[in-house]
Amino acid sequence: MATVVDAVAAPRRCILLLFILLLLGVSVAEVYDPHLGTKRVVFQTKYGDIEFGFYPKVAPKTVDHIFKLVRLGAYNTNHFFRVDKGFVAQVADVMGGREAPVNEEQRQEGEKTVPGEFSKVKHVRGILSMGRYSDPDSAASSFSILLGSAPHLDEQYAVFGKVTKGDETLSKLEELPTRTEGMFVMPLERITIMSTYYYDTEAKVSSSNCEDEVIILRKRLMLADKLLQQQRTALLP
Repeated sequence: MATVVDAVAAPRRCILLLFILLLLGVSVAEVYDPHLGTKRVVFQTKYGDIEFGFYPKVAPKTVDHIFKLVRLGAYNTNHFFRVDKGFVAQVADVMGGREAPVNEEQRQEGEKTVPGEFSKVKHVRGILSMGRYSDPDSAASSFSILLGSAPHLDEQYAVFGKVTKGDETLSKLEELPTRTEGMFVMPLERITIMSTYYYDTEAKVSSSNCEDEVIILRKRLMLADKLLQQQRTALLP
C-alpha cells in the first residue's frame, strides 16, 4: 500500500529525473514526446548541426523512405533552398538539389513518391513536414523544418519527425540575407548539407566499438570529400 511519504516522494523523483535528463542534453519535448522513435539523423552545415528524430507510428511509409535516403547518403551535398524566418527552412529534392551526382541506388529511391500520411500532429517549430505538389501523394524527398507555428499546414502536409538538437543552428539560418522569388523566401548563399550521419539512441556499444565507429565515419567523410573534389574537377571547363 502506498504511503503519504511515497506520494510525496514520487513527484520529487520525477523532477530529479527530468533535471538529470536536462543536464544530459535531452530536451523536455523529447522526454515527453510519445511519437518519437529511437533513430536520429544529423545534418551538418557550416552554421552547425541539426539533429532530428522520426515519428514511425505517425507516418511509417514516409519515415522509411526518408531514412533510406539518409542511409544511402542522398542528402549529402544537398542544400536548404528556402529559409523563411518564422515559417520554414526547406531542404531541396535530392534529385535536383545535390552538388554531387546521384548514383543508381540514390536515383531509384529519390524518384519514388510516398502517399500523404496526414495526421493530427501540429505544425510547430522544430517539426519536420514533407513538401509536395497539389497532388496529396506527390511527396518525394524535399521536406521542411518548421521555424514557427503554421496551423494552416495541419492535416494538409505529412508530419514525420522533429528536431531534437540544433535549434540554435536554425536561428542562425533565419538571420541570413534572403531574396524573394515568387512565393519562396530564399537565402542569398547556398546552405549546403556537407555531410549526414545517423545513429540509434538505444544502441548499446562499448567505448572501443564507439571509437571504431568514429574512425570508420571519418574515413567515409574523407572519401566522400575526395570524390566530391574529383567530381568538381571533372565538371570544370
